[in-house]
Amino acid sequence: MDAFLRLLRYARPHRGLIAGAVLAMVVYGAASAAIAWLIKPIVDDVLPSQDRLGFVTSALLGAYLFKGIGAYFSSYLMDDIGQRVVLTLRGQLFRHLLDQSAAFFARRTTGQLLSRISNDVGQVQRAVAETVGDLARESLALVGYAGLLFYYDAKLALVCMTAAPLVVYPLVRLGKKVRMVTRWSQEAQEHMSHVAGEAFAGHRIVKAFGAESREAAKFEKTARSLYHSNMKVTRVLSVLPPLMELLGGVAIAGALWYGTREIATGRLTAGEFTLFVASLLLMYGPIKKLSRVNANLQQAVAASERVFELLDTHTEVQQPSGAPALAPFTHAIEFADVAFGYEDAHGRHTLRGVSFTVRAGQVVAIVGRSGAGKSTLVNLLPRFYDVTDGRILVDGHDIREVALSSLRAQIGIVTQDTVLFDDSIAANIAFGVPAAAPAEIEAAARAAHAHEFIVTLPDGYDTTIGERGQRLSGGQRQRLAIARALLKNSPILILDEATSALDAESERLVQDALATLLMNRTSFVIAHRLSTVRRADAIIVLERGRIVEMGRHDELVARPGGAYARLHQLEFVDDRPEVARLRAEGAARRMPQ
Repeated sequence: MDAFLRLLRYARPHRGLIAGAVLAMVVYGAASAAIAWLIKPIVDDVLPSQDRLGFVTSALLGAYLFKGIGAYFSSYLMDDIGQRVVLTLRGQLFRHLLDQSAAFFARRTTGQLLSRISNDVGQVQRAVAETVGDLARESLALVGYAGLLFYYDAKLALVCMTAAPLVVYPLVRLGKKVRMVTRWSQEAQEHMSHVAGEAFAGHRIVKAFGAESREAAKFEKTARSLYHSNMKVTRVLSVLPPLMELLGGVAIAGALWYGTREIATGRLTAGEFTLFVASLLLMYGPIKKLSRVNANLQQAVAASERVFELLDTHTEVQQPSGAPALAPFTHAIEFADVAFGYEDAHGRHTLRGVSFTVRAGQVVAIVGRSGAGKSTLVNLLPRFYDVTDGRILVDGHDIREVALSSLRAQIGIVTQDTVLFDDSIAANIAFGVPAAAPAEIEAAARAAHAHEFIVTLPDGYDTTIGERGQRLSGGQRQRLAIARALLKNSPILILDEATSALDAESERLVQDALATLLMNRTSFVIAHRLSTVRRADAIIVLERGRIVEMGRHDELVARPGGAYARLHQLEFVDDRPEVARLRAEGAARRMPQ
């Protein structure tokens, strides 16, 4: 119950609404008891002689009116409280997830996280609004009915309730079963969300490879797994109504056996006995609801446990309490004996013993084969990951000891996988500077050679570009990303394969935009094409996570047998005369005679 009690703490700020809901529940319970109480005068007075007919009918109508008012306001206010709790919890969970490190997202799928935010938190809302509401409201109604029973005949009341303890143990056992199978169901829902999200995100590849049937079959398999999990929950919950029917039957049988004897001896009137039987029948509805409350409560506990699992996950990237803001960058960035390893079963290091210094205003290119650790290296600077060993210093300050927001405010990033949002072009360019004026946005777009295509779009800068900018070409998306970095105007810049996926014309435009972006900035440039890094002030060559060479292009390419020289030779191998001759001979052989 720790998870449920923790969940209820989110309702504390809404004490006024809770007080109003409790008052409405008291009215509901009192009115329910009043309806049962009126049965005695109906049987003893109204039916035989029509005595007190006006009073009884008026009281009956008033009781039903107040019962309806109590039911409405208690349901409405409890639902309001539940929605407010969910609003707070969902917002807190979303912000908490955004604050996690890149390693956290690497270990979890998008579908998994979305399922926690939508499905699990939705279960929590049901717990607060319905489960707690039913628990309090129906419990008060039962107290009223039970009070009447004990008021008129305590012995008969005890006889009627002899079966109640017999059902407690099965309810507890069923509750534990419900929590277990509910967790299975939620995990199946999570997996189904992941499969669907992955297929939708890669719909072009799915269509290109004719894999629609295969993906549909995969989704159907996960949906069927969810179906079986849900049916397990249904089977458990379906046991409750028959159990309550049995309880009601035992109570009615006991009341008849004892009540007839009491009437025969004159100790009980027909009206009082009818009140007993009617009260027992009226108690059946609340008891049936309360029997499901435990099941609903267990479902909510299972959901809240999954939500709190994420809320209790602490990011690997921490900052000290009261960490000072990093002053504007002016001098140098130093990687001092840096090592880094991803958390996996092998525990291998991706980077080892990396040391170099970049002066303010320098352009440093990082090259190497795929898997050498280039992207990992630059991801350490904005602290997407934290170093395993060593330190990264900005103007002499360890980046782990300064405010994270002040560090990232000084870093601009342009990547190969351009991330844009389903918003207007202007909003995407101003993503890092939301308060930017339209003139500033346009100036950044012009500098990035994006203004020319933007003005041709139907709504210009107000054009919505779709999810991940899918309504634009690759070159257009890249130029928007450069405009976004230009507008942010950060002193430190990271370019991660920013031109590798472009055609010749788009690359020329992007290269011109990058030349503007690199001016007066300290830049880290990753590129497979060495032609894009020739003008760098220094080139760092990585192999298997270590720096094997460092220098300028002319120096490195002149080293016989050097790592950079080999990379250079591989890139320009197609320009050698013998390769051109072999190409021509192959083309001649393929021509029809």
